[in-house]
Amino acid sequence: MQPPDRSAQIGALYQELILDHYRRPRNKGELERADQSALMKNPLCGDEIGVHVRLDGDVISDLSFSGRGCSISQASASMMTQLVKGKRLDDVEALRSRFREMVMGDATAADDSSLGSARALSGVCKFPARVKCALLAWNALERALANRTE
Repeated sequence: MQPPDRSAQIGALYQELILDHYRRPRNKGELERADQSALMKNPLCGDEIGVHVRLDGDVISDLSFSGRGCSISQASASMMTQLVKGKRLDDVEALRSRFREMVMGDATAADDSSLGSARALSGVCKFPARVKCALLAWNALERALANRTE
């Protein structure tokens, strides 16, 4: 009897986590009194994500997302909102950069526990056409934060 394949088990758990965030997205909907918002579209597949941010100084006090798209873009947006809510902007930028590295195939980023449940999207790097889907919400967040005034 062979031991279970650990990578297959992790892959199955990650797939379930992605589907859970797709079916039951967290923080989806409009955000009243948002300080910044940005909408991004992926013209290749039609996915679109709006990110709505409320700031308290240099901390994201609340955020949500809206839009429609594939399971990857929706799950990524849901995971992102959970990960960055309550974080300082410097920390958010570090997470955004680390997430980008992960979906581009950086194995050390895929093992970085600071990415939390978003690590479930590490396998996206094997499907280059889906990388844009995974990054869509993160790019919208970057744009929303770039629009803010100091």
